[in-house]
Amino acid sequence: MGTLRRSRRGFLIALAISLALHASLLPSWWGKPKPHPPEEPLQLHLRIEPEVKPPSPKPQKAKLAKLARPQIVPETPPSPVQEKVLASMSAPPAPTAEEWQLASTYTPRNSKRYRYTWGQQVRSMMGTAVEGPGQGAVRFRIEIAPDGRIAKVEELWSTSEVVSKLAREAIQNLPPLPPIPTGKPLIFEQTISFQPYETGWPPSYKLDCLPEPLPFNNPFAWNGSPPPNVATQEHRPPPPDGCPPDSTEDTIEEEERSFKRQMDQWRWAR
Repeated sequence: MGTLRRSRRGFLIALAISLALHASLLPSWWGKPKPHPPEEPLQLHLRIEPEVKPPSPKPQKAKLAKLARPQIVPETPPSPVQEKVLASMSAPPAPTAEEWQLASTYTPRNSKRYRYTWGQQVRSMMGTAVEGPGQGAVRFRIEIAPDGRIAKVEELWSTSEVVSKLAREAIQNLPPLPPIPTGKPLIFEQTISFQPYETGWPPSYKLDCLPEPLPFNNPFAWNGSPPPNVATQEHRPPPPDGCPPDSTEDTIEEEERSFKRQMDQWRWAR
């Protein structure tokens, strides 16, 4: 038993010596980790591939024959540019001798007929009104002497220099006018319309034979003085014989003109 233990111990000692001897014979780098090689820098290489065009389809024989023949397309002439036709209106006829005769004897409403006839005489001498910057209206304050001569002309406003110039030239070249019906200077304001759609509306003389109302006086205005006489509109029936027969009578044509003026003014039909 003791011999077996001694033999085992000797075997282990010999094994240890053998291992130590072999270990001493190993190279020095044994067991050390191998160093990593240095990393190379990242390089990017682009490669452009040539564009490959798809093969063109072979045209059919019918298409080849059609392409072989030249096609002649007739040239269409350019359509002419249509210019806009400007609206125009000729000057109204000048008042006749009969109309001037009636105007020179018409005394109601500050010689109402004389004033309108004078405006129509001026408009008839201004010529044709054409659409554009030359159209418009002008308003004057006129003073006519009792014998019919123009005493004073004052332009109040105008919408066109052309209209103002034409109206002034017409007033300077007016023919001799008849005397004023009342025998007194006639002072009034008149608007001359020079437009391609109307030349001024004729007034209505239907109710001119009625007496004129009293001037208006504000009953609520008081300055401390005794109360003035309040003006009231006096209602009087028309004369039993009617208005004078100088075209102030109620005619169908006059009613139609009056109704048309109201429709145009208040746009009843639109």
